[in-house]
Amino acid sequence: MDKLLITGGSILKGQVDIAGAKNSVLPLMAATLLTDEVVELSNIPHLQDVTYAIQLLSGFGVDVCLTERMTVKFQANDLTSVEASYAIVKSMRASILALGPLLAKQGEAKVALPGGCTIGARPVNIHLDGLRAMGADITVEDGFIHAKADRLKGTTFEMHPVTVTGTENLMMAAVLAEGEMVLKNAACEPEVVDLAEFLNAMGAQVSGAGTSEIRIQGVEKLHGVEYAVVADRIEAGTYMVAAAITGGCVRVNHVNVEHLQLITEKLIQAGAEVTVGSDWIEVDMQGRSPVPVNIETAPYPDFPTDMQAQFLALNAVANGDSTVIETVFENRFMHVPELLKMKADIQLDGRCATVKGVQNLVGATVSATDLRASACMVLAALVAKGDTLIEQVHHIDRGYERIEEKLGSLGATIKRLHA
Repeated sequence: MDKLLITGGSILKGQVDIAGAKNSVLPLMAATLLTDEVVELSNIPHLQDVTYAIQLLSGFGVDVCLTERMTVKFQANDLTSVEASYAIVKSMRASILALGPLLAKQGEAKVALPGGCTIGARPVNIHLDGLRAMGADITVEDGFIHAKADRLKGTTFEMHPVTVTGTENLMMAAVLAEGEMVLKNAACEPEVVDLAEFLNAMGAQVSGAGTSEIRIQGVEKLHGVEYAVVADRIEAGTYMVAAAITGGCVRVNHVNVEHLQLITEKLIQAGAEVTVGSDWIEVDMQGRSPVPVNIETAPYPDFPTDMQAQFLALNAVANGDSTVIETVFENRFMHVPELLKMKADIQLDGRCATVKGVQNLVGATVSATDLRASACMVLAALVAKGDTLIEQVHHIDRGYERIEEKLGSLGATIKRLHA
């Protein structure tokens, strides 16, 4: 497997263009199953998970055509299968998002169970309970979810706990259902809103996305559309923290500034000078070390769990003490043992990390244990003394497009070592 070799000490300066959101493009790609007509998606990020999603859709018989850089056409008018094999699902948990669209459009879906996850269980029972409430006949055996329905029927369904993929799956299932579907305690993330806007552009009737109650009036069919994927707020936030942790000045371009409001506020607390434009944000630390900031994750619009690891790295070299509390996933501090190898001072107590900032981290050989933990290790390596070798970088490639090229353009000393 590839590795990243980073020599710390560079002050990052410059501009970086932010790609389309990983957490948005995957449900949008799944939603292309809902129509026979051509759907063209632009601003698709160059990520391993996108490659997996294309393999998944191709396995169903979807015609997938790359028309130009990061613009892809999909047509699902002649599906040959409704089964998502474990070989694909084990590589990308988001494969579960095919369940709702396949069931709604084809009347049947067979999707392998995603299984566990390094950062938490993330069970799919809410997806299944919601589909059953809509009239689906669902069995789970031999490691597969097998769902059938002549036509799903809208109903009122309340999700506990709130789930992003559950909201998306049920929303996609409901757009072709009979009658109205009301999703209560729905996820409010921008990626859910992006999916709703995409579905509406295809002729669906979805309202309330971005609030805790989403209403979907079922329609008979959807049509094709051209649509651009929303910018990745987590990629943007990661480069903003990269500026802060190195004492540099970085502008992130092509972003939705509203999606980054809380991250921006935390970086201002950390001592950054922040300038906000119409679709860009500049973070300037003017050579200063960061001030520690306390973090507690929670579903949107509160602080995103996907930015917790990055701010933990920032706090590890801040001037003072801080606490980082994780409330979303039960096992999302796997980056802490790796930071300790780099001489960070962090104490873990359940879902709370107490961080005492140190003047210097030290380069070491570390592992990228999951997607966002990998970003944490990259950020720590940027400021560590000496060289840091990051292993298992396939996790990074799942969510950060061309990270070594983008960081290199900002002045980082970073090299990909091929296996």
